[in-house]
Amino acid sequence: MAKPMTKTQLVAALADKMDADKKTASAALDALTGIITDEVSGGGAVTLPGVGKIYCRERPERMVRNPATGEQFKKEADKVVKMTIAKALKDSVNG
Repeated sequence: MAKPMTKTQLVAALADKMDADKKTASAALDALTGIITDEVSGGGAVTLPGVGKIYCRERPERMVRNPATGEQFKKEADKVVKMTIAKALKDSVNG
């Protein structure tokens, strides 16, 4: 598996695609990240066309097991961020 792209590499690639400087691209990336974080943490969802949908899902209270000791205990209800990948991206990866 290839190494994941770092934020610095992503900003450089974004600046190249936008024909802008790295400062502008970094500000755009930070703004996009902030918008997604605010929307999803507020219970909404964000669709990135061609990439996927990011949303928050609630998980109910459940019994879990510690694999080291085998002890079972109750885990409180919580929320988890999920992402559904767009068909266009799946198709481009699979050829």
